[in-house]
Amino acid sequence: MALHTVEKIGGTSMSNYPAVRDNIVQTSRSQADMYQRIFVVSAYGGLTNYLLEHKKTREPGVYALFANNDSDWQWSEALTDTAKKMRQINAELFEQPHLLKQADQFITERMEGIRSCLLDLQRVCSYGHFQINEHLATVREMLAGVGEAHSAFNTALLLQSEGVNARFVDLSGWREQDNLPLDDKIKSVFSRYDFSTEMPIVTGYTQCQEGLMGTFDRGYSEITFSKIAELTDAREAVIHKEYHLSTADPMVVGEQNVKPIGRTNYDIADQLSLIGMEAIHPKAAKGLRKQNIPLRVKNTFEPDHDGTLITNDYRSKTPRVEIIAGIRHVYALNVFDQDMVGEPQQFIELQRLVNEFNVTMLAKEHNANTVTFYLDTGLKVVERIQARLERHFPNAEMTSRKVAMVSVMGSDMSIPGILSSMSNALAERSINVMAVNQSIRQVDVRLVVEEDQYDSTIIGLHEALIEKPGYPVDNG
Repeated sequence: MALHTVEKIGGTSMSNYPAVRDNIVQTSRSQADMYQRIFVVSAYGGLTNYLLEHKKTREPGVYALFANNDSDWQWSEALTDTAKKMRQINAELFEQPHLLKQADQFITERMEGIRSCLLDLQRVCSYGHFQINEHLATVREMLAGVGEAHSAFNTALLLQSEGVNARFVDLSGWREQDNLPLDDKIKSVFSRYDFSTEMPIVTGYTQCQEGLMGTFDRGYSEITFSKIAELTDAREAVIHKEYHLSTADPMVVGEQNVKPIGRTNYDIADQLSLIGMEAIHPKAAKGLRKQNIPLRVKNTFEPDHDGTLITNDYRSKTPRVEIIAGIRHVYALNVFDQDMVGEPQQFIELQRLVNEFNVTMLAKEHNANTVTFYLDTGLKVVERIQARLERHFPNAEMTSRKVAMVSVMGSDMSIPGILSSMSNALAERSINVMAVNQSIRQVDVRLVVEEDQYDSTIIGLHEALIEKPGYPVDNG
C-alpha cells in the first residue's frame, strides 16, 4: 500500500506563506515525518485574474486583451503590470536578498519569454496564411501555467531555505519539446522522485496533449491534483481550504451555529458541485472514486482538526441532514405547451436546444404539458435561449424569472416527516416554496424559493434540521 499523500493548496492559502509553512507543511515536524507528501499548488490568490480575466467581473487580463487584439500595447502593458505584481509578492515573501534575486530572475525570464512569444505570434499571424484564433487556446494555457510556476518555485525555494528537501516540479511545459498525454506525463515525471526523502512542490497546471483548459478551464489544478493521486496510487488525497466543509455557509447562518462535517461520501460531493459549492471538481473526483482513494478537506487555519473525510462507502450511522447549501441567482425558464401531451420527443428537443448554449442546468422538471429548466447563467443568455425556443415552438408560452435554489443533503436522509419539518420551518418564516424535488435515493431535497428569501430559507432549515438538540455528527 502506498505511504504518501497528495495535497492541494488553494490560492488564498498560498498567499499566506506562514500558514502554509506552519499549518500545512509543518516544518517543525521531525525529518522522519516530513516526507511522503506531494503538494500541488495554485497560483497566488487573484493572480490568475490578471493573467487571464477576472473570474467574476470578467475584467480583461493579459489573455483577454491579447485575444481581443484591439491594440498591441494594452496586453503588453498588462503583462508588465502583472510581472510587477509578481515581483511585489516576491518582495513580501523573501527577506534574504539572494533568494529574492533568484525568485525575481525566475519570473522575469518567464514573463519576458511570454512577451517575446506573443509578439512573434502576432508577427506570424500578420500574414494571411496563419490565423491567431487557432493559437488562442495555447496562449491561454501558457499564461495560466506561469501563475502556478511562480507560486511553486517560490514555495520550494522558501522551504529549501528552512532545511526541507523540497523539489520544484514544473508541469507547465515551459520550453519542453515533447507534449505527452496527461497520464504519460505524470507517470514520467513522478518516476524520478523518492517521496520518502523528497517533497515535490508541483504546479497546479499541466501542459499535455489533451489541453486541460479546453475541458476544465480554471478547474485544471484539481484535475492535476487528482490525476497525480490516482497515478501514484496515493494513500489519501487532501485539499486545504480556508474554511471547513460545514453544515451551511457560516456567512449566512453564523459561525457559532455551523458544525464541520466529519464524514460524507462522493455522492454528496457531486451534489455540492452541481450548485457551485465544490469540495472538488466532479471530473477530478472521478479518478479518486474509481481508485477508492479517500479525499480529505481540511481547514488551513485549524491544522489539528481532522477535517472532512470523503469516501465511496460512507453512509451516516443515523439518518440525518449533513449540509444545507444553495445558489442565489438561478433563472427558471418555464415552457408551457399543451401540444406536448403525449409527445416525449418535444421534451428531448427542448433540452437539446438549451444544452447547445453550454450553460449549467441545475435541475429540470416537467408534467404533462410544462417543462421548467433551472439555469445557472445570466439574463442575456436566458433571453437568447428563450428566443431560440420561441422560434422552434411558436405556440408555446414561455416565461423566465430569477429564483434561488436551496439543497438539503445527506448520505442517508430516509427520515419520516422530513418534508413536513422543512415546510413547517419555512412557513413559520412566511416563505413560499415555489417548487420542491426529492429524489427516490433520498440523498437530497431541492427547494426553489424567491431570490430575496435565500438567506431566510437557509437559516430556517438549518435551525430546524441541524441546530436542534441531539443532532448526530459522525466524526469518524
